Amino acid sequence: QGSGDKSPAAAQQLIDDKAVIAVVGPAFSGATKAAEPKFADANLATVSPSATSPDLANGGWASFFRVVADDNAQGPAAADYAVKKLGAKSIYAIDDASAYGQPLEAAFEAQAKTDGATVTHASVPGTTQCQAGSGNTQQYGGVATTVKNSGADTVYYAGYYCDFALLAKALNAAGYTGHLFSDDGSLDPKYIEQAGASVAEGTYISCACADISANPAAQDFVTKFKALAGFDSGTYSPEAFDAANTIIAVLKQLGTSATRQSVETALKTVDYKGITKEIKFEANGNIAGTSVYIYQVKDGKIVSLGLATTS
Repeated sequence: QGSGDKSPAAAQQLIDDKAVIAVVGPAFSGATKAAEPKFADANLATVSPSATSPDLANGGWASFFRVVADDNAQGPAAADYAVKKLGAKSIYAIDDASAYGQPLEAAFEAQAKTDGATVTHASVPGTTQCQAGSGNTQQYGGVATTVKNSGADTVYYAGYYCDFALLAKALNAAGYTGHLFSDDGSLDPKYIEQAGASVAEGTYISCACADISANPAAQDFVTKFKALAGFDSGTYSPEAFDAANTIIAVLKQLGTSATRQSVETALKTVDYKGITKEIKFEANGNIAGTSVYIYQVKDGKIVSLGLATTS
């Protein structure tokens, strides 16, 4: 559920199962922050495919690793793209008050201001649509009116697709016609489904996740994932695959003598060529490298625009 309230108990279940030697996940930043102290105490390594809060690397947890760049890379890259590529001058930046959304918005806002844009910030608690939020689904009408009256030419939303869809619909109803921009939490076809194709059309979305559709080395994964799951791989599915195989590479290296502690230690020096990137970790568990990509909703589908460059 992506809940920081529930994740420690889930972590404890894994810790108590002595057959579990490493973990792929947690997926959400808030859930990771709440659970990681338990994993660290148990020397049970976790390799997250998608938790991007910068704070996670500052916890001092030897157990923590992630295969994606953090929001200190994504936020500024998205801001540069909005200001320098899209020409944004006045931005209304909204976060969902989560452990994920708040630092991402802060990183975006700081860079957008450095780039010369004016930024108005609001924190609007997410609802229970995507995770355990405290907001109300009816709140977005008032928010949309405020944004429309502000004259902002761009709205940046740091949060998840469920609430972003509610906001996008409310903005459309209020007559807002500026750019819509969000983050990897919104990189999901369900955003288009819930907002409506016409409302979502043109939306820009940043993500530290690679578009593997044009990567020949990833096609076997794409085909077999759909055959096994019955649906297309989603955001961070390839990263989760790489996280799992990074752990497997370490287990092959250690052999039958592998322990939780030895896996945790070996991950610090692993060098694994995945389908999304080469995976090596920094001392704090962050992935080495800061690639960020831009996606856009076009003709009812999310398509990759490539790396978040402004040239």
